[in-house]
Amino acid sequence: MTQKQTPGRFREYETVFLVKPDLPDESVDRIKDRVREIVSREGGKVIRFTVWGKKRTMYPVAKQPRAIYVHSLYLGGSHLVAEIERNLRNLDEVTRYLSVKVADDVDPDARPALEDVRLAGDVEEARPPVAEREGFRPAGPIEESSPEVEDEAAEEA
Repeated sequence: MTQKQTPGRFREYETVFLVKPDLPDESVDRIKDRVREIVSREGGKVIRFTVWGKKRTMYPVAKQPRAIYVHSLYLGGSHLVAEIERNLRNLDEVTRYLSVKVADDVDPDARPALEDVRLAGDVEEARPPVAEREGFRPAGPIEESSPEVEDEAAEEA
């Protein structure tokens, strides 16, 4: 059973794609512009792009422990998603992508286009390495273990 969409209405989709972490911001912007161009060419509407920044991945992707995450929110039909994913698949800079339908039957006039957002990402890279904690000692005298702790340890045994 195929559902007919109301003319002038679209589906809302979001696509998150991972970009290689060593790319400069200009390359990420070029990829965003390419996706924006595809959406407009296919008759859709871009709502917003959000660059989440460089983050650690759960496991190495393309032999890299980090990636630049880009989130796009747009309106269009299912053919638009297929075209965007086809283009992302052909880009060497993009390592992974995932598209999800957010809503059905959305009025494009009710959803204004929002300004693109760039977030900082992980701050771990900017932080200097932390010295080993073995040399750390508390300032005050070391207290012997309290009798309550010893009682709990005896009950567990």
